[in-house]
Amino acid sequence: MGYHETYSLNAWKWLGFVSAVWVQAISGNNYTFSNYSDAIKTLMNLTQLELNNLSVAKDIGKAFGLLAGLASDRLPTPVILLIGATEGLIGYGVQWLVVSQKIQPLPYWQMCIFLCMGGNSTTWMNTAVLVTCIRNFRRNRGPVSGILKGYVGLSTAIFTDICSALFSDNPAKFLIMLSVIPFAVCLTAVFFLRETPQSVSVAAEKEEARYFAIFNLVAVVVAFYLLAYDFISSTNQVFSLVFVIILLVLLASPLAVPVYSFCKSWRLARFEPDVERREPLLEQDANAAAERNEVINDETPVAMEEAVVVEKSRPVIGEDHTIFEAMRTWDFWLLFVSFLCGVGTGLAVMNNMAQIGLALGHADVSMFVSLISIWGFFGRITSGSVSEYFLKKAGTPRPLWNAASQILMAVGFLLMALAVPGCLYIGSIIVGACYGVRLAVSVPVASELFGLKYYGLLYNVLILNLPIGSFLFSGLLAGYLYDAEATPTPGGGNTCVGSHCYRLVFIIMALASILGFGLDVLLTIRSKNIYTKIFTRRKSKKPPTTMESNGQ
Repeated sequence: MGYHETYSLNAWKWLGFVSAVWVQAISGNNYTFSNYSDAIKTLMNLTQLELNNLSVAKDIGKAFGLLAGLASDRLPTPVILLIGATEGLIGYGVQWLVVSQKIQPLPYWQMCIFLCMGGNSTTWMNTAVLVTCIRNFRRNRGPVSGILKGYVGLSTAIFTDICSALFSDNPAKFLIMLSVIPFAVCLTAVFFLRETPQSVSVAAEKEEARYFAIFNLVAVVVAFYLLAYDFISSTNQVFSLVFVIILLVLLASPLAVPVYSFCKSWRLARFEPDVERREPLLEQDANAAAERNEVINDETPVAMEEAVVVEKSRPVIGEDHTIFEAMRTWDFWLLFVSFLCGVGTGLAVMNNMAQIGLALGHADVSMFVSLISIWGFFGRITSGSVSEYFLKKAGTPRPLWNAASQILMAVGFLLMALAVPGCLYIGSIIVGACYGVRLAVSVPVASELFGLKYYGLLYNVLILNLPIGSFLFSGLLAGYLYDAEATPTPGGGNTCVGSHCYRLVFIIMALASILGFGLDVLLTIRSKNIYTKIFTRRKSKKPPTTMESNGQ
C-alpha cells in the first residue's frame, strides 16, 4: 500500500472518529430525565415511587442492549446506528406528544414502554461507536474511551443549555430536541463511521497521540464554555443565540483533523512515485509484517508471549473470551459488581435530582444537572488519558482509578447526607466526576482482561448494571424511602422538603461505594500481572531501522 492510500485511509478513520464524537455528544439523553420528570409527575399525578419506576423503565432499555451487542458482530455499523436513531425518534417523540399535551396522557404501562425505547436507543448508538473506535485505535484505548465517554457526559449539558438558551427550559421543547437531533446526527454518521485497516507503526502511534491531544483540548474548551454559560445564565435573546452558534462551531471544530489528514494525503500523492522507488520492497514487507504482529499482540496481550501454541480448554485473562467464558472468572464478577456500586448510585442521584434539589431548597435544578454532566465529562476524559499514561509509563493497573473514584464518591454522598452548606453543588461535582471515571475506565479494562473479539456483547452485558443499579438504588431505595418521608398532595402525588428526605438514601449509597472500593482494590491486585505484561511488551518494542528492515 502506498503512502497516499495509507494517509487517505487515516483521514477516513479520523473523519469516522469525528462523527463518533458527534454521536456521543447527543447520546447522553438517558441522563436528562430530571429536566422533564417533574412535568410528567404533575401531568400524570404520580407518586415519587411511580415516577422513579418510570426512570427505571428508561434504564431497563439498556438491558436490551444485549441485542445491540449480538448485532455488532453481525450487522454493519451504519445499520446499528440507524436502529438506535429510529428507536429514539419514536420513544422520545411519543413522550413529547404527551408532555406537550398533543395527546392525552397514556396509560402508565405504555409510558414505561416508550421510556424503555428511548433508553434502549442509546445502547445501539454507543455500541456502534465504541466497538468501531476501540478496534480502529487499539493502542490508544484509554484516550478513545475517555474522549467518547466524555462527550456522553457533556451531552446532558449541551441539551440542557441549548434548551435553556432557546426555549427557557420548556420540557416539551426539550423532548422534541431529544427525539429529532440524535436522529439527524446518526443519519450523518452512517456515511463515515466504519472499521478501517490498521496502521500500527511508531509514527502512526505518535500521530494518533497528537490528534487525540487536539480532541482533548477541544473537549475541555467546550466543557468550560458550557460551565461559563451556566454561571452567567443570561436571559437576553441575542446573547443566548450567540451562545448556541459558538457552541455549534466548537462542536464542529474537530473536523480540522480529518481535513488536515486529507490535505496531507493529497500532497503526498504528488510525490508518491518517487517515494515508492526509493523505498525497497523488502522494507515494505518487513514493516507490514511488524504491523500485523503488533495488531495481533494488542488483541491478545498475554497469549502471544508463548512461543509454542498450546491447546487450552479455557482462555486465560488477557485472551479473547466469549461472554460465558468471561462469566466463569472471578475477575468478571469483581468488575461487574464494583461497576454496579458505582453507576447504580450515580444514576440514583441523576434520576432524582429534581426531587433532591427541592428537598434541599432548590426549586430550579438545571444548574445541578449541568454540573453533573460537565464534571462527568472531566472525570471521563481525564481518567481515560491519565490511566493510559500511567499504564505506558509504569504499568499501573487501570482498576486502581476505579477504586479511587469509589472512595471519593462515598465522601460526596456523606456530604449530602449531612446537608452541609453548599452540599448539593459539591455533591453534584463529586458524583458527576466519579461516575465519569467509572464509565471511562471500565471500557478499556473489559477489553484488556477479556479481549476484543466478543467485545460488543461483553460491553452490553457489563452495562446491564445501569438498569439493575437504577432499579435497586433509584426505583427501590430512593423511591420507597422518599415516599416514607413525603406528605400527600391533592390529586394523588406527594412531596417532601428537608434534609431528612434523602439522608438515609445517601448513607446507604455511601456504604455501597465503600463496597465497590474494596472490590476494585481486589481486582487491581488480581490484574497486576496482566498490566505488568502489557507494560513490559510495549516498553520492549522498538521500531525497526531502515538497515534492519533491509537486512543490512
